[in-house]
Amino acid sequence: MSASPDILKKIRTLKEKIADADYRYYTLADPDIDDFTYDKYLNELSELEKKYPELITPDSPTQRVSGKPTVNFRTVEHNIPMLSLSNSYNFEELIEFDNRVSGLLEKRNYEYICELKFDGIAISLIYSNGMLVTGATRGDGFKGDDVTQNLKTIRSIPLSVNSGKIKNFEVRGEVFICKDDFIKINEEQELKGEKIFANARNTAAGTLKLKNTDLVASRPLNFFSYYFYSSEVDLKSHEEGLAILKDLKFPVNGRTEKAKNIEEVKKFCDKIELLRDDLEYEIDGVVVKVNLLSQQEILGSVSRSPRWAVAYKFKAKEAVTKVNKIFCQVGRIGTITPVADLQPVFLAGSTISRATLHNFDEIKRKDIREGDYVKIEKGGDVIPKVLEVITEKRKKDSKPYKVPDNCPVCRTRLEKPEDEVYYYCPNYNCPAQVLGRIEHFVHRNAMDIEGLGTSIIEIFNQKGFLNNYSDIYDLYKHKKEITDTERFGEKSTDNILKAVELSKEKPFDKVLFALGIRHIGERTSKILAKNFGSIDNLIAAGEEEITKIHEIGPKIAESVVKFFKDKKNLKNIERLRKAGLKFETEKKSGNEKINENINNKIFVLTGTLEKYKREEAQRIIEDRGGRVSSSVSKKTDYVLAGSEAGSKLEKAKAFGVKILEENDFEKLIKQ
Repeated sequence: MSASPDILKKIRTLKEKIADADYRYYTLADPDIDDFTYDKYLNELSELEKKYPELITPDSPTQRVSGKPTVNFRTVEHNIPMLSLSNSYNFEELIEFDNRVSGLLEKRNYEYICELKFDGIAISLIYSNGMLVTGATRGDGFKGDDVTQNLKTIRSIPLSVNSGKIKNFEVRGEVFICKDDFIKINEEQELKGEKIFANARNTAAGTLKLKNTDLVASRPLNFFSYYFYSSEVDLKSHEEGLAILKDLKFPVNGRTEKAKNIEEVKKFCDKIELLRDDLEYEIDGVVVKVNLLSQQEILGSVSRSPRWAVAYKFKAKEAVTKVNKIFCQVGRIGTITPVADLQPVFLAGSTISRATLHNFDEIKRKDIREGDYVKIEKGGDVIPKVLEVITEKRKKDSKPYKVPDNCPVCRTRLEKPEDEVYYYCPNYNCPAQVLGRIEHFVHRNAMDIEGLGTSIIEIFNQKGFLNNYSDIYDLYKHKKEITDTERFGEKSTDNILKAVELSKEKPFDKVLFALGIRHIGERTSKILAKNFGSIDNLIAAGEEEITKIHEIGPKIAESVVKFFKDKKNLKNIERLRKAGLKFETEKKSGNEKINENINNKIFVLTGTLEKYKREEAQRIIEDRGGRVSSSVSKKTDYVLAGSEAGSKLEKAKAFGVKILEENDFEKLIKQ
């Protein structure tokens, strides 16, 4: 059945609306439609394409995520080599660069463009007839990996552009992960009992090489463009190229500046280094480029670096300390993670006494030993990381670290799956795993049971009150014993039992997340809860049915099915159900109205709120059509500030963002 002109027009209109919504949301951070309307457009387009499959094009928004895993990545040859930049580490070297430029240009007038040096992955995007056809990594500068399908999942990268006369062109830029997003990824990894990533750059690089685009799409990858080339345009300057990128709706970083001389370059570098910690993304310096392309051509390149550009690298945040001991932690699913106990050292605003060593392969690769002096840094300014061993300070009787044979907690012999780098304790009843599952269950992002911290869980476990998380809802039976325990009294016991009762009001997606199913984070829990509606429907579903859901891949589906096949897990679920926990999604009455004061508005929460928990305030905002961001920008509409509000409040004042106290917030949500 051929499509009528009306159908063709409808599909074209839907594509344009979705592309414009993506641009406004992901590039401008200024959405003009809500999630419901966006999903409506996408579903409508998907249904039409199912009916008329011959009309599916590579630039359709429905093609951003492909369910077919990539077997391998083919090699792509770059039309123009992606040269690496030479580095300068101080202003003397920057002045030397300027002197070389001045000499080669024979004292012609010239100016620079100063850009941020993002700590991400350089990529090339090739557009043919205005449509994205190839996306590749930098590789060795001459050849890179074709990661087109994975790059298509980044919604700030246009799949096609209305480029007028410009049909064929290349765009280059950087793929990166924002600081707050990286922290959230690692928090979720920890809650799922999986590996903690070392830094945002490696995580972005690893994500681009994943073979499952569903998993890639679930990661918050971002993109900034900084280079444009087309044989169809006679560009005069790098600045003109950036202007074209903006016109074509590519994201261009707003902190790019022009400098008339090297003194202005130095001022820019100083200014950015001071701002570095406040930026939403990681940078490690400034890129300085001669602006005029004709002058770039005169300057040429040497080896694999252009003479017309240089990277000014900021001072690394590093320190040297001693590894006192290497010990192993056991996660809630049995993952063994080696950790370095360090001689305390102050670095980037805090005292570091421990650093994760990730896995035993990492220890072997870097040859880290007990007693070694090591250079450490704060990966992503958050996670302490061992960079390298200072071997000249190593003692002569030092011995390589030996991988333990047994679990450090229960002494069960460790196992290592062939396709993984991690060792595992297979004992489900290992005390560390038992405590880990309970800690995950009561975590503030899960059931949020205040008062049940690690030390109290350990006490209750030793006394036999808590052997798994379903025992939490029988704690009331032990009220007298708890009250009589040292450190406890009637009031503190009542507070814990009250928090346990309050947790029964948590929605189904929170309960699902609290169960601790491997690979299931907060977002995945929401997706599963929304699509299946109840725990019974999810238990009855097979892997094939689960993988049909957008953003859910085979690994997640396999984990869900495996979890619900375990009788111990089903028994715990029945106990939780009898205790009164919610195992189905609450049905909306249909009478709820979007609050126009909040709908499509961006909120940032800071400080301690008196009347609301942070999570509760976020849910109130999201239920009314708003969005909560973790950082303040010019696009932020409101900052809800509690007591002891910090730098976010100061930043909001600087940007002129409206600041709400709790009373203002209550008035806003009631209007």
